[in-house]
Amino acid sequence: MLQSLLPDGLVAFVKRACPTCAMIEPQLYEAAQSRHDFQVVTQDDAAFPEGVKNLIDDRELDYSYLNQIEATPTLIRFAAGKEVERVMGWDRAAWQRLTGLAALGSKLPPLVPG
Repeated sequence: MLQSLLPDGLVAFVKRACPTCAMIEPQLYEAAQSRHDFQVVTQDDAAFPEGVKNLIDDRELDYSYLNQIEATPTLIRFAAGKEVERVMGWDRAAWQRLTGLAALGSKLPPLVPG
């Protein structure tokens, strides 16, 4: 049975077919390697992004539906079982702040919609 709540920490909703998600694939890997509480929910390819261990296969879109995901990428911070903050698309400053990785995506454009 599907859990309605994702674990506390950061959860990125992505899909391989999303150009912005493909652009930030290295940043997803970096965040997953740097933070023990970073998970990726992948909507269309259970192997995307490559090399990330904490992947949740959401090809049925159950997690995306329960979390009202309207665009990818979307980064959500959960605390005490509740959503605390959400960023849709690539917003470098917001992703850096939420992940605590000051140089995350420093060579990427500051804003790219999902």
